Amino acid sequence: MHRAGPMAIVIARFFPARRMQLSETQKRHLRSLGHHLKPVVWIGQHGLKESVLAEIELALDSHELIKVKIAAERDTRSAIGDEICAKTHATMIHRIGQMIILFRRNEEKPKVALPSR
Repeated sequence: MHRAGPMAIVIARFFPARRMQLSETQKRHLRSLGHHLKPVVWIGQHGLKESVLAEIELALDSHELIKVKIAAERDTRSAIGDEICAKTHATMIHRIGQMIILFRRNEEKPKVALPSR
């Protein structure tokens, strides 16, 4: 039997294999919760850097549901939002203007209660 080394365990912990599948009811619930949030991360003229991604990772781990402000042109905002979701394995709950709402479940310490499907 093959055992995973410590690095594989660390990678699996911080980079889940896939995004959580959410029903429309759950997305609507998360969107209503996210409406009142203030942005935790601002992405400005320098775009998406590794340090910004690290901050988003930390925020998702501690809050699960976050709002991010992206100050860029429309096409660039869309690309940055998709890149964030791909690299952090978060689910985009809502996108309007310069704001996006992201959700990623913290399996060890869940904070947001989701309605049943």
